[in-house]
Amino acid sequence: MTSTKENVSAGRYDAPLGKLYPTKAIEESRSRCLSLLEDFSTLFGEKEKIRFFSAPGRTEVGGNHTDHNHGKVLAASINLDALAAVSPTDNGVIRVKSRGYDKTDVIDLARLSPLPEEKDHSSALIRGVAARFSQLGYQIGGFDAATTSDVLSGSGLSSSAAFEVLIGTILNYLYNDGKISPVEIAQIAQYAENEFFGKPCGLMDQMACSVGSFVKIDFADPQKPVIEPVAFDFSSCRHSLCIVDTRASHADLTDEYAAIRREMETVAAFFGKNCLREVSKDEVTRHIAALRKKLGERPVLRALHFYAENERVDKEAAALAAGDFETFKSLVIESGYSSYMYNQNVFAPTDPKNQPVSLALALSESILRGKGAWRVHGGGFAGTIQAFVPNELVEVYRREIEAVFGEGACHILAIRPVGGTEIKAE
Repeated sequence: MTSTKENVSAGRYDAPLGKLYPTKAIEESRSRCLSLLEDFSTLFGEKEKIRFFSAPGRTEVGGNHTDHNHGKVLAASINLDALAAVSPTDNGVIRVKSRGYDKTDVIDLARLSPLPEEKDHSSALIRGVAARFSQLGYQIGGFDAATTSDVLSGSGLSSSAAFEVLIGTILNYLYNDGKISPVEIAQIAQYAENEFFGKPCGLMDQMACSVGSFVKIDFADPQKPVIEPVAFDFSSCRHSLCIVDTRASHADLTDEYAAIRREMETVAAFFGKNCLREVSKDEVTRHIAALRKKLGERPVLRALHFYAENERVDKEAAALAAGDFETFKSLVIESGYSSYMYNQNVFAPTDPKNQPVSLALALSESILRGKGAWRVHGGGFAGTIQAFVPNELVEVYRREIEAVFGEGACHILAIRPVGGTEIKAE
């Protein structure tokens, strides 16, 4: 323990910490690591060498409500993460204690089948990741880990995916020399959530957390999504990513979320297909009158959003790859308008008087018009919006947003250049 602690205190982790947390003072990052080492010592005793691992949260940048109909998504990792202090063991048992949770997860690797009592619990995710490693012929082994996370729960930044990718990253580096690709780590994490945790999630969250930076994902074949990392140095654009938490409840919105997918699929079913990706935009456009008569207008509007959003994902990725951040911002705004007008997931029609997301977007437009970009973030209806804010306006934006939604509602972030990784002293 002493050597790791001394290395942190002496600044030997400063360079990698600076890359992962560009908006934090290095003293803050050091302090976080030292605090986690104290947690580890209290939980598991003194150990001479502790290793640090990190997996980021993610933000959806483009492709709002497209993945469930086999569309395209642009996502990115952020500089909030799940961080672990880890030591390998030779007893075939994984022990993980996460700060803020009472229970230590204890996973005996002799049992790699789903346990009913673990469903919906973090222990299921750990066991599921280890099981998939084993099924794929990779090495697994025990370890002790103390973890902490600043990925905002319930914010659409994917705290659960960050945790899954963190566990996969630890096993990758401890027992497989880091040879497993970030794409496969993401697929392993999704398997754990689907088969052990019991949540039928897609792959976008895990992929963005694992691969890092900007990544375009095409779900035309959900079993074999096409992954394209997008090379763009976010630090060069002189903007910050702001996530605004409107602090509205997601309760009772399950039917609203489900209706988007269901209505898109009813349009596809009109043509005898299962999802919109199997139907061309031209076919839908030629049959709008018949679709409207049979299904009503909203399913048609949501289908039109799907096709336009798919095209925008390609354009956004191309703009970033070309270093054209101004064009990228204009496309982000287009995406937000499309979600508002056509996909209609900015407020719930069953409760029209409550529109916190609409208000956050209106305030953002007022502050950022001609300078930044803004859009609904994630599932919509309640929760968060996303804004790309010029650095010189960040404090103004934060102050005006928090005057309405309360202190701490505006989270000032950056796009992180790497996904799941080991943090090594230099």
